Amino acid sequence: ICLRCTGGKVGATSSPAPKIGPLSMSPKKVGDDIAKADWKGLRITVKLTIQNRQAQVEVVLSASALIIKALKKPPHDRKKVKNIKHSGSIPMDDVISIARQMRHRSLARELSGTIKEILGTMQSVSCSIDGQHPNDIDEINRGEIECPAS
Repeated sequence: ICLRCTGGKVGATSSPAPKIGPLSMSPKKVGDDIAKADWKGLRITVKLTIQNRQAQVEVVLSASALIIKALKKPPHDRKKVKNIKHSGSIPMDDVISIARQMRHRSLARELSGTIKEILGTMQSVSCSIDGQHPNDIDEINRGEIECPAS
């Protein structure tokens, strides 16, 4: 079962209840397991593997969650603070490590294509890379920025 929820806090039990209820499990107990994840304050996708009425929680990584976590911003209250601009700068080494983590979900043939996908996500999150706008991917195309082979 895949759910989209806020990490680090117990959400409303009404949202996972229709998916978990037919399996005769307690939505509150599953919500507590999800809250133990270390992605506090971020919207994450959670994959629940249920066996013998026990739920194993596995976080499915997304590029935007990894980018926001790399910005090292303190967690915020989602009810009070709305429409946050994640302004900040991430070094290229962090972008390459995020691309390596997202490589299995990417549709690109090579790691340089995955890095370009991450740069596009950085543009939508509105953060920069080494103080530059992430839209400047021409340097990767020309080979000025060294991209590892894998």
